[in-house]
Amino acid sequence: MSLILDESNFESEVLNSTIPVMVDFWAPWCGPCRSMAPIIDDLAKEFEGRVKVGKVNVDENRTLAGSYSVMSIPTLIIFKAGKVEDKLVGYTPKASLVKKFDSLVQGLNP
Repeated sequence: MSLILDESNFESEVLNSTIPVMVDFWAPWCGPCRSMAPIIDDLAKEFEGRVKVGKVNVDENRTLAGSYSVMSIPTLIIFKAGKVEDKLVGYTPKASLVKKFDSLVQGLNP
């Protein structure tokens, strides 16, 4: 299951994480976001312990979304060592995300 992120836990869960983190900026009314939800949950299970996966509801966390220039959703931002490593905007197929995650975890301790 994905972590629910907001302004109270974003720094500790994402910016201070010892493993890479993918954050899904989404909203309940967004069709493509809803289509991606099962993919995001699958990735959270498949990469558990190697990549942290979290979700930010942009309607409830406008400041957080704004601070990362999230203009359209879904936007997936990958953080590594507290810095933005990559940003994907729009629906992204699972195969593309698996490749991205595999490259993130290479070189990390199992």
